[in-house]
Amino acid sequence: MKIAFVGKGGSGKTTLSSLFIRHLAANEAPVVAVDADINQHLGAALGLDEAEAAALPAMGAHLPLIKDYLRGTNPRIPSAEKMIKTTPPGTGSRLLRVCEDNPVYEACARTVRLDDGDIRLMATGPFTESDLGVSCYHSKVGAVELCLNHLVDGPEEYVVVDMTAGSDSFASGMFTRFDMTFLVAEPTRKGVSVYRQYKEYARDFGIALKVIGNKVQGQDDVDFLREEVGDDLLVTVGHSNWVRGMEKGRPTRFELLEAENRMSLQTLQNAAEDSYAHRDWERYTRQMVHFHLKNAESWGNVKTGADLSSQVDPAFVLCEHSAVPQPS
Repeated sequence: MKIAFVGKGGSGKTTLSSLFIRHLAANEAPVVAVDADINQHLGAALGLDEAEAAALPAMGAHLPLIKDYLRGTNPRIPSAEKMIKTTPPGTGSRLLRVCEDNPVYEACARTVRLDDGDIRLMATGPFTESDLGVSCYHSKVGAVELCLNHLVDGPEEYVVVDMTAGSDSFASGMFTRFDMTFLVAEPTRKGVSVYRQYKEYARDFGIALKVIGNKVQGQDDVDFLREEVGDDLLVTVGHSNWVRGMEKGRPTRFELLEAENRMSLQTLQNAAEDSYAHRDWERYTRQMVHFHLKNAESWGNVKTGADLSSQVDPAFVLCEHSAVPQPS
């Protein structure tokens, strides 16, 4: 299942996504974690030192390889140059699985050893000075969107994406790729303002959205969040000595995380599993095609010099049992 963590900058979404990833690893679940935030901090939150985090390969830098691998023998896609970030899979496309080895993972993923198991970590790459005035950050997360469009995940497999802050996550169709979106909100007016934006989009596209109340200090904070977000409030999280130690670079073993916080993480997992159980693969594929056609018309056709609507395979539905062609 695919899970996104979103929220305004400073809300604690990277910290909470890293805790959730650790929780999944402790439950022996296979995990692919993706840092898609403009500020790349997920690696550090998972225990990498500064040099290790900086050494993570940038997915955007390997976009030609990703495109060439994923197009496989799909006759509708003559070359990697004719692919854009929304290009959907079709007959002949190569698909990604969570538990496999492939050239995309070899180039873009690194294994991170946690207390209770290993996870794969991928990163879009930071937005650097050389990008200013030349490209926008959405061009970097395009590699993530392309991979999610071609990724077939099972009910006991997890892809966890730490998304960019604020409403920028809606600049593409990537926000429809998730079985559950966890919005991290502080108990303040600014904290819930992003929720209102997400809620509107979520309603329009049938997105499962739940709120994690973070930095909660008492019942008044809980009551405030409940008044603002209603039944979308799933759990609340307060001060954590374990997290404070992690932020100082001195984490203890994950099994020592406070019991109430471990229970909250299990609640998140249960909610994600319930949502995945109701995934409609046909609708999932239709939404993918919808955003591809929209992007093709607005800029993709001009950029590639091709009619990208012809890339849509009307008979293809991405599903758990989709065939994955082997590399030639």
